[in-house]
Amino acid sequence: MKVFVTRKIPGESLEELKKNNFEVTVSEFDRPLTSEELLEKSKGVDALLCLLTDKIDGDLMDAIGPQLKIISNYAVGFDNINIADATDRGIVVTNTSCVEVDEAVAEHTWALIASLTRRIVEADETTRRGAFKGWEPNIFLGVSLIGKTLGIIGLGGIGTMVARRAIGYKMNVIYNKRKRDEEAEKNLGVRYSDLDTLFKESDVVTLHVPLTDETRHMINKETLNKMKKGSFLVNTARGPIVDEHSLVESLKDGHLTGAALDVFDNEPNIDPELIGMPNVITTPHIASATHEAREAMGKLAVSAILETFSSKEPINIVNKEVWEKRRK
Repeated sequence: MKVFVTRKIPGESLEELKKNNFEVTVSEFDRPLTSEELLEKSKGVDALLCLLTDKIDGDLMDAIGPQLKIISNYAVGFDNINIADATDRGIVVTNTSCVEVDEAVAEHTWALIASLTRRIVEADETTRRGAFKGWEPNIFLGVSLIGKTLGIIGLGGIGTMVARRAIGYKMNVIYNKRKRDEEAEKNLGVRYSDLDTLFKESDVVTLHVPLTDETRHMINKETLNKMKKGSFLVNTARGPIVDEHSLVESLKDGHLTGAALDVFDNEPNIDPELIGMPNVITTPHIASATHEAREAMGKLAVSAILETFSSKEPINIVNKEVWEKRRK
């Protein structure tokens, strides 16, 4: 069986495929492949291990060939893959959602919240360029989180871990998700809220929803105007959830005090105005970038392939309805 891996991944997880007599080819390019390169390299393979930077649609699936049985996505999100096209063709799609990734993203979210509200990046830059002249009472005044309200949009695995960490900061936590989570309310003391109320009451809003037609640009001019004046926005989910142009305007007019973004509307391109704002923190899509998370992701991506070819339903299958009618 042939497997194509669209980019080198950390760890030794691919060795498990080789031990099981899979013929593994890894892209020699340390960058996202062009659509032409992806087609050329993946044609004829039985399994595709891809990254979120790879756009996989029905045309590509057909070009790869009828022997393609699984697309194992080395990412939690799977908006880069046309799931309907895969399901129609009997192709299994899996992702790498796991506790290690959730923990990593939650940790990064809190690193951004703390850095943003205490102006760490601004202060670091000032110190490094030699502008620090000694202690002063009025420089880089930040905001204490104690008693403030954290609004979490999306209370899945990551959102729940973010909420759990808020307990240590003695914050009030409100959340919004499609279905109310009474267990989380009981165990974590969080409160369910409609979006309008969440925007109005939150001092910090953090995003943890997948990218869908419904969530694309859900943070826009209208919703930003509903946010509490002087509040902060954090996004470690998917870039297109936030309309960057509207975010810039909200930051420029002072409605929002600051924003921290790990993901962007048109990665890797970022609105130049965002880059130049001292009250904006940007990180290069690294929220899940821990050794532990990457190792777990690799194992899950490989396990999904091994399980599929052993006729065992992968634990992280995205399109569960395809399993009984999958390609064999």
